[in-house]
Amino acid sequence: MRTTEEAEGFDGEASNTSMISGASSPYQPTTEPVHSRGVLGGIRCDVEYLKSYFGILKVVEVVLSLIAFICIETIMMCSPCGGVYFFEFVSCSAFVVTGVLLLIFSLNFHTKVPHVNWSLTDLVNTAASTFFFFLSSLVLACINHNTGAEIAAVIFGFLVTGVYGLNTFLAVRRWRLGSGCPGVVQTSEYMRARTASRGEVEARPELA
Repeated sequence: MRTTEEAEGFDGEASNTSMISGASSPYQPTTEPVHSRGVLGGIRCDVEYLKSYFGILKVVEVVLSLIAFICIETIMMCSPCGGVYFFEFVSCSAFVVTGVLLLIFSLNFHTKVPHVNWSLTDLVNTAASTFFFFLSSLVLACINHNTGAEIAAVIFGFLVTGVYGLNTFLAVRRWRLGSGCPGVVQTSEYMRARTASRGEVEARPELA
């Protein structure tokens, strides 16, 4: 009988020990579903961005750059052709780069790569596109044969220059306000989290 009682006592102590160790173990099982962290897992169309000033400007820039590129491509003969080739390169490059940035922002791809300063990238693209579109449109306006395609390309070139200039102005203002500096945002978030944690500690006097 003693052997049986001792065995039962040992089993009880062992079960209690396992329960205590299991409760204090930091590696607790979880019943929460494991979500996919892949890049393609969180793709969604950001309608709010497309409705914002930057989203609308991006769409207009892509459309006008494409129209300007189509106009310059319809020119069959040119002499000299330096201005035509320069405008063709600028319009094609602006269309591709701005289109890629539009997809990145509207599909939230930029949230998957937080190490890249996307606000600065967008600012550099808009500023460079403004300068080169203005320069190429000015050169094409001075060196052309007054054909319909050349005149249309010059008109759309100056139009898209104005849109890019407005986008650059808004991007610079956003940068100066600090929203383009991730360090400022991270610091403010850290201070808010630290303040909240201090408030929780003060609300729990048993931890003092």
